Amino acid sequence: MRHQPKLRLQQSLKKLLFGLAFLAVLLFFYKKWLLLIGDVLIVRDNLHSADVIHVIAGEDYRTDYAIQLYKQRYGRIIFFTGGWCVYHQYNHGEHGEEQALAHGVPLDAIVFDDSKVTSTYAEAEKLNEWIKKNPYPIQSIIVVSDPFHMRRVLWTYKKVMGDSIEVQMAPVPFVQTPYKRQWWKDPLSRNYVRDEYQKYIYYILRYQISSGRFQEWLVALDSE
Repeated sequence: MRHQPKLRLQQSLKKLLFGLAFLAVLLFFYKKWLLLIGDVLIVRDNLHSADVIHVIAGEDYRTDYAIQLYKQRYGRIIFFTGGWCVYHQYNHGEHGEEQALAHGVPLDAIVFDDSKVTSTYAEAEKLNEWIKKNPYPIQSIIVVSDPFHMRRVLWTYKKVMGDSIEVQMAPVPFVQTPYKRQWWKDPLSRNYVRDEYQKYIYYILRYQISSGRFQEWLVALDSE
């Protein structure tokens, strides 16, 4: 009988240690799964020289990164799209050109289309239209945008360009953006990841699966 309290204490300690170990393993894999959810959205190619660097309309750090790539000789031309931005109160293409010129990119290496666009898909279409009209053959492009945007970007550009154009993904490094790879720790990044999964599903429905009145309804929802 004298050994019973000691035995119970040992059993309790074993249960506690087992519980703590299980919790540690759970937390370890929980973070791994969370990281994977964000990483699935990121596509980053090992870049090689391309004919065009396309900057998807957005914040200035995208243009800054495209300029870095241009100066590293990854592309011969920087192409801007986006049209008028109500939030920034400027035309994305014209603003991108000004930014590139200010950083030493020659005028003949800059092209922009400031037609109104409402989505990433529309920006890819504008680039494709320019490629088809260009007197010089364009065989490869590099696309610059945010890290969590790139999975949908790749799907979109492959859909628009087909297999005739090589498409490389060049997400802006996290350190040059306001976003974090550990997206669950930051409200801005959490919103981005959530929105990207929603938009990816929407794109598949809108541009690949839907037809008729359902597609017409989806068209009215076009954004980014």
